[in-house]
Amino acid sequence: MAELHELDAHELSAAISAEDVSCVEVAQHFLNRISTDSHNAFITVTAERALAQAAAVDATAMTERPTFAGVPFAVKDLTPTAGIRTTMGSVLLADNVPTRDAWVVELMEQAGFISLGKTNTPEFGLSSYTDNDIIGPARTPDDPSRNAGGSSGGAAAAVSAGLVPLALASDGGGSIRIPASCCGVVGFKPSRGRVSNGPESALWNGLTTDGALTQTVRDAALVLDVLARPMPGDSRVWPKPAEPFVQALREVPEPLTIATWTKPYLEFVGASPEALAAVAHARERLEALGHTVVEIDNPWPAELEPQFNIVWSAGMAAAPIPPEFVTMLRPNTQYWFKRGQEASAPQLAAAMSFIETTTSSVLAGLREFDAFLTPTLALPPQPHEWFTESGDPVEDHRRELLFTPYTALMNMSGQPAVSLPLYESPAIVDRPALPIGIMLAAHVGDDALLLSLAQQLHP
Repeated sequence: MAELHELDAHELSAAISAEDVSCVEVAQHFLNRISTDSHNAFITVTAERALAQAAAVDATAMTERPTFAGVPFAVKDLTPTAGIRTTMGSVLLADNVPTRDAWVVELMEQAGFISLGKTNTPEFGLSSYTDNDIIGPARTPDDPSRNAGGSSGGAAAAVSAGLVPLALASDGGGSIRIPASCCGVVGFKPSRGRVSNGPESALWNGLTTDGALTQTVRDAALVLDVLARPMPGDSRVWPKPAEPFVQALREVPEPLTIATWTKPYLEFVGASPEALAAVAHARERLEALGHTVVEIDNPWPAELEPQFNIVWSAGMAAAPIPPEFVTMLRPNTQYWFKRGQEASAPQLAAAMSFIETTTSSVLAGLREFDAFLTPTLALPPQPHEWFTESGDPVEDHRRELLFTPYTALMNMSGQPAVSLPLYESPAIVDRPALPIGIMLAAHVGDDALLLSLAQQLHP
């Protein structure tokens, strides 16, 4: 058998079920790896709790165990966990301990998964890179001098480094797909409303959803099968699918018509040679599989970006932070907090309306296409200091737009989207080979189709 950390969740579950390895041995193996990790993947490690849960599973008859009993996972430190501190990457919440779990955590544990702890995230999940004043930056395992991306950077680093087979994550502007690209793993963002944000996180702006970072597409489908169900209190829901998403992977999709573009929707942003090469490689593979790939102009108007910023900053400004504590926030967080305070209620309503009507119109105009192919990021993983070296949050924001001009559009539209690790940039004199993700998206609700297509490309 391969090393335990080389197995995906399906393979680990099979090994446990076959009694090739005990749940305690699995948990201890991954905890040992976490204890020597140098990528800042975890903020909090729950070793004692995990080992106790693993021992309890080992003491339970095989016929009475949930399907994925004993398989480790991790939880992003934005996601509430009962009795386990949830810092949200901020020193203001360094000792915050929620009293109840998010639904996604409860559902994963009901399926038998055992959490090993909370993964690194930027303060309040606001940036496309992961750094904070609690433990510092999350590092991509391929080159630790470069950032793992954000805001689920710790989760992506943990999966890439073999610290867990999969990790829960969340995505409000690309926060699953960005670090997936930087760390060379699979990052799947479901359709809006497919996964519950509850019970205490409102879906008021429609941007953020939970998903996962995984080694394989089939594990991404597995997590979606666990999470995709209506939960008490949900107002935007999809019914539980009649067929499991994992089953959809066994069904080869009919030849699809796929639109592709590489030019970002912002005029001052360009795609790097690495991003262009990754898309060209994916296009060749799609066409070899029998799909038709059609190059089109970028259909998204640049006017979406300032409206997104109003909604994004309003969410930060609504946080109940006393004025005397604002100066304890990182400069980037203060920037979004103050920017959100400047927007009026009519401006927020107009921005949300503009985003919804514009994205709906764009997708209606793209109805002849089944799926969409773009770069995940415009640039390769960047050095940690590149984002903040100016000391000016306005410049930080500009650089984030240079880095990630593609992903937030899928949050505004509510589409399912996935970043796949199909390409590596060649090593050069001062840089090793780096993972470069491509992004596939589908129409809202077509999660199963997207997963099936992703599986074709990344079996």
